[in-house]
Amino acid sequence: MQAISLWIKIPYTVFVFVLVPVYWIRYGPTNFLWFSDIALFATLAALWLESRFLLSMMASGVLIFDTVWNLIFFPRLIFGAGPEGVVDYMFDPEISVFIRALSLFHVALPIIQLWALGKLGYDVRAWKYQAVLGWIILPLTYGVTGPEENINWVYGMIEAPQQWLPAPLYLGALMLIYPTLICFPTHIILKRLFLK
Repeated sequence: MQAISLWIKIPYTVFVFVLVPVYWIRYGPTNFLWFSDIALFATLAALWLESRFLLSMMASGVLIFDTVWNLIFFPRLIFGAGPEGVVDYMFDPEISVFIRALSLFHVALPIIQLWALGKLGYDVRAWKYQAVLGWIILPLTYGVTGPEENINWVYGMIEAPQQWLPAPLYLGALMLIYPTLICFPTHIILKRLFLK
C-alpha cells in the first residue's frame, strides 16, 4: 500500500506542470535555481518515489526559507505592512494575479513536506547531501545569473549587491552559512520530530 495518496501526488504534479512553462516564460530558466524551486521539483519526485531520503534532503534545505517567506508574506497580506524585499513581488500589480498565485507554493510546500515526513519518516543522512547540493547550486547560480536577479542571494541579502566583502569571499561565506545555519539546524528539528 502506498504511503502517499494519489490525491496528493496528482494535484501536486498538475500544479508543477502548470508552473514550469508559466515561470519559464515570465522569469526565464535560471529562476528554477532558487532553492525553493529545486525543492518543489525534487519533492515531486520524492512523493512519487516515496523517497524518505530525497524528501528529507529538500526539507532540510528549504523549510527555514519557506517559513521566513510565510512569516513575512502573511503579515503583509493581512496588515499591509512588513519588511520589504523577499515578498514584494507578491504585491506588485504589474505581475498578474495568476503568476503571483503560483508562488503560493511557498505556503503549501512546507506543509506537504512536513506531512510527508510524518508518513515516511526522516533520513538523518539527508542534510549532508543537501549541503553538498547547496555547494553546487550557489556557485552555479553566481556563474549564470546576475545581480538584478540575485537568485539565492548570491549577490547580497538585499536588492542592491553587497559591497562589504569581495564577491568571492561573500559567496564563500554563503556556502558556509547554508549548511551550518540552514541545513544543520533544520536537520536537528526534523530528526527530533520525524525520525522513525
